[in-house]
Amino acid sequence: MEQTEKKILIIDDDSRNIFALTAILKSRGFIVFSAASAQEGIEMLLQNKSIKAVLMDMMMPEMDGYEAIDYIRNKEEIAHIPIIAVTAQAMVGDKEKCLEAGANDYISKPIDVDALLKVLANY
Repeated sequence: MEQTEKKILIIDDDSRNIFALTAILKSRGFIVFSAASAQEGIEMLLQNKSIKAVLMDMMMPEMDGYEAIDYIRNKEEIAHIPIIAVTAQAMVGDKEKCLEAGANDYISKPIDVDALLKVLANY
């Protein structure tokens, strides 16, 4: 990604996760947006066409990551945006479940920064 294209949206209901990820990504030159709920994140995607990728927490109240991915994938104007599923659910089959739900990639918590940067480099 070019510097001007490194806009990432973090959707996570835990402010500590948002804080830590934002600090890491900003230090690597990313412009970071955040949303504390899937609904808020979807609104941000619809309003800000320059966001290039989403880090989506899969376990959230109200609308979880699976429902949010399904909604985004069915909304034509934002369906193309890469979504990286982020979850503490690192059980056998979770990665496949996230990818089947429409995520482009998957990373487990606690997040390995180098692994995250490699994933983001693909988009």
